Amino acid sequence: MSTILSIEDDGVDVVYQGTEFRLDRDLIEEATEKDYPNVTDHEILQIVESDPDLTGEPRRVGDVVAGA
Repeated sequence: MSTILSIEDDGVDVVYQGTEFRLDRDLIEEATEKDYPNVTDHEILQIVESDPDLTGEPRRVGDVVAGA
C-alpha cells in the first residue's frame, strides 16, 4: 500500500495505510527546518513513514503548488 500526498498551499493531505490526516504547513516547516515552498515531497514522505520508498526525482512543494 502506498502513501498518497495531496500537496496544497497550506499543508498536505495524507493517506497512509488507509488512514487520512493532514500535515499543516507550520508542522512541516518545523519538522524540516525549511520554508514550506522549498520542502520536497520526499521530505514529507520521511515525516510520514519510517523507511519510505523514495523513487523518482524529488519535487519541491513550491513547484507542485504552482502546477509545474
